[in-house]
Amino acid sequence: MIIWLNGALGDESAAVSPLDHGLTTGDGVFETLKIVDGQPFAVTRHLDRLVASATGLGLPAPDLAMVRDGIATVVKADPDIAFGRLRITYTGGVSPLSSDRGTGGSTLVIAAEAIEHPAPTSAIVTVPWVRNERSAVAGLKTTSYAENVRALAYAKERGGSEAIFANTVGDLCEGTGTNIFCVFDGELVTPTLQSGALAGVTRALVLAWFGGVERDVPLARLAEADEIFLTSTTRDVQAIRRADDRELAVPGEVTTAVAKVFAERSADDLDP
Repeated sequence: MIIWLNGALGDESAAVSPLDHGLTTGDGVFETLKIVDGQPFAVTRHLDRLVASATGLGLPAPDLAMVRDGIATVVKADPDIAFGRLRITYTGGVSPLSSDRGTGGSTLVIAAEAIEHPAPTSAIVTVPWVRNERSAVAGLKTTSYAENVRALAYAKERGGSEAIFANTVGDLCEGTGTNIFCVFDGELVTPTLQSGALAGVTRALVLAWFGGVERDVPLARLAEADEIFLTSTTRDVQAIRRADDRELAVPGEVTTAVAKVFAERSADDLDP
């Protein structure tokens, strides 16, 4: 694995302070980019969201010139990644052992690794916990991921690869690292951002390139969906063959069409 830490290139031995606020309190934000044939995808959209998450959390906006330099350095250091993940992590830096932030500046880490292509279909499991759409960090991509870790483990124990949350009013929200789309009578629908769902980059591109409706969807209606698919940076458009105990025919007609459009458009433009 290639690691870039605050301007210096290294490997897994690169060290972040044990007093870093990202470690002690989860005070940080991150982005995960897809690498295809040695090139990162949708860099500008991901950096725009990194800034939005950082400022939403009250962190100073990251130096995007430095971030871009770090991305270029990491990708150049391992140009043979055919398919991979590049992660940018930006934290509050060295701070007291409390919720107060320190004054020593932020920490910036960029790392890349090769990964396997995701399966074309998968299974989802709804979880008994909810997203708080009124949270101070709703819609921000923060490093406070313990809730997601717990939910994903719950889903995997039940044969799923992703956990699906409702929000506090019982509407469908999102997965631990994905957005969800449903097809009802031929209409493509995804939860609104007001549901508490993260504004996913792949979600936005699907809506821009293919279309669809953003609408609040009661969680119970998931059982009525004719087709379901997930979107994320590394999954792209992934058909769901099982939702809890319900089997679905995959890939559905709409899901197939969306996946085709996404594959074609993303291949034509690495920074849409």
